[in-house]
Amino acid sequence: MKSISPTNQAALAARRLLPRDFLTITARNRSTGQPETVGFWSDLSNVSALVIDPDTQLPVMRTFYGAGALIQISDIPAVAGISIQRVTIQMSQLDEQVEAAVRLYDVKQAPVQIHTGLLDPGSRKLVDPAETLFVGFIDEVVITTPAEGGDGGVTITCTSHTQELTRSNPETRSHEDQQVRAPGDDFFIDAAVCGDWDHYWGATKGKSQPERRKGLFGWGGVLGFL
Repeated sequence: MKSISPTNQAALAARRLLPRDFLTITARNRSTGQPETVGFWSDLSNVSALVIDPDTQLPVMRTFYGAGALIQISDIPAVAGISIQRVTIQMSQLDEQVEAAVRLYDVKQAPVQIHTGLLDPGSRKLVDPAETLFVGFIDEVVITTPAEGGDGGVTITCTSHTQELTRSNPETRSHEDQQVRAPGDDFFIDAAVCGDWDHYWGATKGKSQPERRKGLFGWGGVLGFL
């Protein structure tokens, strides 16, 4: 069951319903290789708003661009368990900030956060920090340039962060990987060859062979059967 803050509960009870979505993308700068964050929200002007950080569960102040940059976000079902959710985000290809985010920056597998909040109809401010609705990564970006009179846009497909639970560990049981984890640890130094070693027990060297039974039923020489 989804829980919301008492302030948001009071706003809902009073029917002060002006929901707004907030999108945060952390893309990689192609020139410096450093991550940079940009935000968009489903309203007109640019704002600074408090949202709940999904990692710390504390409110943080972020800047969000408006003016119709964020057009639509597909439904995000509230499910229990670790199933992987997919979300589609529609944005304007005419907005300068959107163009910069998807063309000038590397957004492949860029972290994405979606928050939702309620605005007070009188002050047009959030009644409480926007709550986390979705956390994931960008899988695909499709930029549609329309013909004259057609519809264009930017479609971003995202996958929830639970996909990380399906990733396999590329590390192997080897000396080289062990040095990456713990430099100087030689525990796996012979891991690649120890499977071919022969271990001798007793005074006789060589691989042990099973004893061959003689005669019928193993009774050698009994009644002349050899």
